[in-house]
Amino acid sequence: METGEEFGPWLARQLRLADMTQTELAQAVEVTRAAVSAWITGRAAPRPETIERIARALNTDLATVHTRTTDTQAGLPVTWYHRPGYPDGGRDGGNAAAFAFDADVQVLARETCQNSLDERLTENGRPVRVRYTIHELTGEKLEAFRKAILWDELHPHYMAVSEAASHQKVGRVVDAGVRDMFEKGRLVLLRIDDYNASGLTGDDYDDGKFAAVVRRQLESLKSGRDAGGSYGLGKATLWATSALGMVLINSTLSVPHEGRTERRVIGRLELPWRSVGDSAYAGPAWLGRPDPDRPGAEVVRSWWADEETVESLYLTRDSDDPGTSFLIVGAHDVASLDQGGSSPDTDDEDGEEDDGTRDIEVMHRRLVEALGRNFWAAMTGGGGRLPLLETSVRTLRNGEVVIEEQKVDPTDEQPSRTRALRAFYDGTTVDRLTEAGQVALRTVPLRLPLSGGRRGTLGTHPAVLLVTSAEDRDGVPNQVHSLRGNRMTIKKSGVAGLPLGVNAFQAVLLAGHAAGESAPFADEAEEFLRAAEPPEHDSWGQTEELTLRWSHTAHHRIKRLTTEVNAAVKELVSRPKRSGGEGGAKLRKALTVPRKTGPRRGSGAVLPELDGLDASIGASGEWEITAEVKLPRGDELPAMTPVVLLDVRSGSRPKLDWAELVAVDGCEVQDGALRFTPGARRAVFRGSTDVSSHPVRTALTRLVLELRAGKGE
Repeated sequence: METGEEFGPWLARQLRLADMTQTELAQAVEVTRAAVSAWITGRAAPRPETIERIARALNTDLATVHTRTTDTQAGLPVTWYHRPGYPDGGRDGGNAAAFAFDADVQVLARETCQNSLDERLTENGRPVRVRYTIHELTGEKLEAFRKAILWDELHPHYMAVSEAASHQKVGRVVDAGVRDMFEKGRLVLLRIDDYNASGLTGDDYDDGKFAAVVRRQLESLKSGRDAGGSYGLGKATLWATSALGMVLINSTLSVPHEGRTERRVIGRLELPWRSVGDSAYAGPAWLGRPDPDRPGAEVVRSWWADEETVESLYLTRDSDDPGTSFLIVGAHDVASLDQGGSSPDTDDEDGEEDDGTRDIEVMHRRLVEALGRNFWAAMTGGGGRLPLLETSVRTLRNGEVVIEEQKVDPTDEQPSRTRALRAFYDGTTVDRLTEAGQVALRTVPLRLPLSGGRRGTLGTHPAVLLVTSAEDRDGVPNQVHSLRGNRMTIKKSGVAGLPLGVNAFQAVLLAGHAAGESAPFADEAEEFLRAAEPPEHDSWGQTEELTLRWSHTAHHRIKRLTTEVNAAVKELVSRPKRSGGEGGAKLRKALTVPRKTGPRRGSGAVLPELDGLDASIGASGEWEITAEVKLPRGDELPAMTPVVLLDVRSGSRPKLDWAELVAVDGCEVQDGALRFTPGARRAVFRGSTDVSSHPVRTALTRLVLELRAGKGE
């Protein structure tokens, strides 16, 4: 017997697919039923001449029985199974998980590439390779594809959704997608292939990666300890990006299932509740082979497709490396309109108005931008380390190249940050920036809390801060990009209160395993920061998981980390003070703020006064405030207490409590009061309010900050 699934289990499944009993097969191949039973249980194997008769009985070729890498075509054909409506009459207007994300190819790139990174096979040390293919179909190619996905079976369901489109959002999106395909004669496919990844392993229904992606919602079964995803929501971006709600899947498995690994195929359709004929359907549907082990063989399961089938579905993979191909059918990019991707007045070739959401060249550009912006660190190697990730984008029309495959190069997309990370890997960082192109390194403490609401600190994790000069191609200057083990950019933030005249810079914060596998408390920091990320994985702050596993104040540890990072950045980029020469005098004169008449104490001394204020609302509803104080000349200035109040139309202003008050420059905080550095002419402090002291929701209020002498009574 040759390669493939074991003969016994394979034969048992073919009998179920063909609705044939062991006795009927025994009669067809002229053996006893006991002989067939022995084949199925593995106690015996059929002779070569018997195998020929088995192939004829199953209506297949001899090679299929010998190799057993696919099912025979006998019996139940591939079809769509639509989940029946709920017996209690309940209705779903679509998959709620899909509403967590916009129909945005840049969001899609972030979520899908993160998933591929999480599933990278680490044993061989190679990066995971992810390729995005945009493919527009028209004419005969489109018609052939509709036939391959059994459009005639789906048409009544789409018509039912279109008829009810005015009543709910998903129906309107689907209706627009169907009209675009037929009225304009085009369909955009967007395929995401990853290689050197685990693939969708596991059973069709039991716990495993296949079931988590194809059968379930809000379930995450990631492989790596550095995994980015934890909510099980990222896969919803695949269906959210499809105007038809359809995604087809072809997976090459890293671990065999049913004795094989290649061309495990299934499709999933996400539609709202609908009524077709006399039957009601709950929403989702699956393309697969009816499962003979399920009652009535109505439910479908994945099937082992042949090469011709995967080619007709545009799911052919380039190699036998493990991984998965997701084909988004009817891809659209609504967010591109908000970002100037296309003009709504643009006409297509037939002179009809085109909303631009299916502009394949704009999609290509936005995918490259998103991959470079979010995964530059994962694509950067150095010091003997290979990158974790390689990505590329290509665009086709009816199989012909529109834009050649473009490999995303992190040095093109993020030159300064890439330089900083490579210097860290190569061990060429410096303590202080003295020349252009240098990379300065500081460690900043992340004090990890004890779990379970206990007071105290588990330990201090030294996160790594890298600072270097900025280049024009980096985008917005003076930014800190924060990341952890999977090296996807999580948090992007500016540095408030920078001194005047600093050179433009870029900074990178490496935390968790990104700071080094041997960094103290790297595992604990990785776990803590992962819990502090929302479903979008674009910040670190208060989350429900952080509150449940640690405490409601655990996010203050992250705020303190941010304060430490900003202080370290400012210390690295600040220029040394110059003596009072002519150039300095001219600069001070040009930047002089008109003097205000400040309040005076009884002695006639001028008090420090607020000279600048920057405030925003944080993730937990707190006010986050950065303020600058102008200091009068004098050796001993009185202590001043910052007091934050809510502005009201009448009556006294409610006073808010500080959750955190931190000195940044020219001062220190003692017992809630600011004490100023002798000789300093300016001071900067930062604070955040205690949400529990807010009488109303922050978004409904206005802020007043006062600087009061003494203890602020």
